[in-house]
Amino acid sequence: MNDDNCCRNTRLGVYAIGLIGSLLVMAGLVWLMRHYTETPSTFAARSAERMQVRAEFDAANSPLVNNYDWQDQTRGIVRVPLDRAKELILQEWQNPADGRADLIARAAKAFAPLPKPPEKKSEYE
Repeated sequence: MNDDNCCRNTRLGVYAIGLIGSLLVMAGLVWLMRHYTETPSTFAARSAERMQVRAEFDAANSPLVNNYDWQDQTRGIVRVPLDRAKELILQEWQNPADGRADLIARAAKAFAPLPKPPEKKSEYE
């Protein structure tokens, strides 16, 4: 009787190991199939494209943001680096009335019509 009990326990152990092994093999196959058939994210390609466009934009506009240059030399408008412009704005707007008056004066200067160029003399004069 003891031998029958031992054989049953051994058989149950073998069946349990076989069942667990087959479930692990199935789980591994499912994981492999999901890994091989996974489609690339549509957002990854678009994100990479956006990052490339942003890098090109920053490279093209870096001199405009970081250097002094003439915006419009005929009107006397200068392009100022961004950090310095922030400092100037903070200084100017310590007194809001003066800051507003200065802003209006600069806008009037920037949008004023340019003087007419001198007319060419007629060849008959």
